Amino acid sequence: MNSIVCVKQVPDTEIRIEIEDGQVVEEKLQYVINPYDEYAIEEALRLREKFGEGQVTVLTLGPERAREAIMQALAVGADEAIHLADEAFQGGDAYATAKALAEAIVRLGLEYDIILCGKQGVDHDNAQVGIALAEMLNLPHVSLVTKLEVADDKSKATARREVEGGKELVETPLPAVITAQKGLNEPRYPTFTGIRAARKKPIHKKTAAELNVDPETVGAAGAKLGIVSLSPPLERSAGHIISGNPVEACGELVRLLREEAKVV
Repeated sequence: MNSIVCVKQVPDTEIRIEIEDGQVVEEKLQYVINPYDEYAIEEALRLREKFGEGQVTVLTLGPERAREAIMQALAVGADEAIHLADEAFQGGDAYATAKALAEAIVRLGLEYDIILCGKQGVDHDNAQVGIALAEMLNLPHVSLVTKLEVADDKSKATARREVEGGKELVETPLPAVITAQKGLNEPRYPTFTGIRAARKKPIHKKTAAELNVDPETVGAAGAKLGIVSLSPPLERSAGHIISGNPVEACGELVRLLREEAKVV
């Protein structure tokens, strides 16, 4: 079972984000694998184990520091990685990112039975790259998957996802793009042996020129959307304590909601 897993390196959500002049102060950030991508990696590994053969290829777009995420994926069991490491790929939106990933898959002639992505990156929270990638590759897709079963002949997959008020069961032919949601599995941790083995696994760094990709169609140049400015949320004001007996307090509360908060 050949799987491609699209992986993104994102800021650690445990770290306080600082913003200056409308931009995130990147020098103070620490980075991790996007948590939803970990479920995608684990599912690819389980599919390889189920069928007893195949290759798990990690595909990453990002600066040099993204190698840390690649190494973690290799340490838990992925076979090889492709790193789109070129300034031309940087600064793009979901469309430009999906475009670069699709171009890499096609131009490198990667063989795959399934493509797995996290449902969204926890940095921009767009939840668009996997879906756009499927469209560009002319593949079916199922998003927000919490359970996945692949037929023995690899011709189709049955996916379950949670929807408002219930669960939905979707059958799709393969190859397809699947985006992983929390609950799909329990990602494994790298072992010492896995970490050592990861150092010997191939990481193929590719530039736009090497892939013969027009730099005007990817990265910041190919983006359809751009972030103009960022700002932290407003500090919450202190709560207001209303004193007096219950009848008086309720009356005062209603007055405040009507005259000051203007919500009733």
